[in-house]
Amino acid sequence: MESQGSVGSGAPKGSLEVFRFKRLLESLAAKEGRHTELITLLVPPGRQISEVMNNLRQEYGTAINIKSRTTRHYVQDAIEKVMQRLKLYREPPPTGLAIFCGAIPYGPPGSEKMEIYIIIPPEPINVYIYRCDSHFHLDPLLEMIREKESYGILVLDGSGATFATLKGKKLDVVKSITSGISSKHRAGGQSARRFEHLRDIEVNEFYKRVANYASRIFLNISDLKGLLVGGPGPTKEDFLDGDLLHYTLKDKVLAVLDTAYVDEQGVKEIVSKAPEILKGVRYVEERNLVQRVLYELGHDTGLVAYGEEEVRRRLKEGSVRILLLSDELDVVKVTVRCSSCGHTEHSTVKYNKLMAFKGGVAAKACPNCNNTTLIVEEERDLIDELSELAVASNTEVEVISNAHEEGEMLYKSFGGIAAILRYGRG
Repeated sequence: MESQGSVGSGAPKGSLEVFRFKRLLESLAAKEGRHTELITLLVPPGRQISEVMNNLRQEYGTAINIKSRTTRHYVQDAIEKVMQRLKLYREPPPTGLAIFCGAIPYGPPGSEKMEIYIIIPPEPINVYIYRCDSHFHLDPLLEMIREKESYGILVLDGSGATFATLKGKKLDVVKSITSGISSKHRAGGQSARRFEHLRDIEVNEFYKRVANYASRIFLNISDLKGLLVGGPGPTKEDFLDGDLLHYTLKDKVLAVLDTAYVDEQGVKEIVSKAPEILKGVRYVEERNLVQRVLYELGHDTGLVAYGEEEVRRRLKEGSVRILLLSDELDVVKVTVRCSSCGHTEHSTVKYNKLMAFKGGVAAKACPNCNNTTLIVEEERDLIDELSELAVASNTEVEVISNAHEEGEMLYKSFGGIAAILRYGRG
């Protein structure tokens, strides 16, 4: 029995496509063979298909030496199916071609299903790979969806400093330190000159510590695009005017901004005050989308809908401009039916747990008739279902991460589904 997997269509154009690509890779990562019988084939652009076919023929011949008759059969069968798919291409697509094929077990021996997945990756594959293993080799494709641009954030004043990183959808506060600088009110009996001298030493020591932490935290980020510095008062400028900050980091300072705070709140202030600099950073885009939903709700404009049923209705009538879906909705509604007695039950399963769930169904006894004749009758992915409705009405779809406060709010307060509408209440 053979299952045809999803076929990619080039570079992801938006958050939905990126989400689907990531989800497919997670699904492939969860698949395991009983033995070394899963085929991974990555073909870079420019590679001759005839050369790849010759290599596969050699691998097919080598597989005759596999001692296990069952494993040998599955490996050769998988290679044959990969070769059949390759015949459809005169040359690899512009970004190359990834093919994953093998017998996936869904229960005891004999439950294996031959599955093949063909992916046109979002970025060019730069290496040729053929592997026969108990799992699929996905690292080159996983690297394509890794966030590649990072920003460093430093907020400081006379009380302390906070260091943070912003990468894609994730804002991380890495370190907070106190300054140890004495207040400007000197102790009784101490001369003003001596007090100022000691305080200057404390300030200089604090600046040294800030520079050292900045080097330790930010210089280790290979893809650091820039550094944003902020804080209340002139401390930030005084620090930058000195020669303590590493020259590489100094050259990457994109903006110096005033903030009211020097803690995590100050970090968030910097992000909110640098929209042009951070334009295109997914964290900022997602926060702005959710904040727009909150604004429309707060001003009672009637331009927002939320909840599965209400949004579904709005999608069908074509009034949704932007559909917001939480990535925590990464679930499939599964209907399981007993082929003996007709007993039916429904479950909601995380996408990356679906394969294990289906394997469990095959081995599970029906609670009604006690026969092991349960089958998965239907799978309905909620995000795919709503996205199809959106595409039909020319609606933009945005998948929002749960890695920040606004993302959590979308999921917890709105059920993970909200819509910005084209027109008001209908």
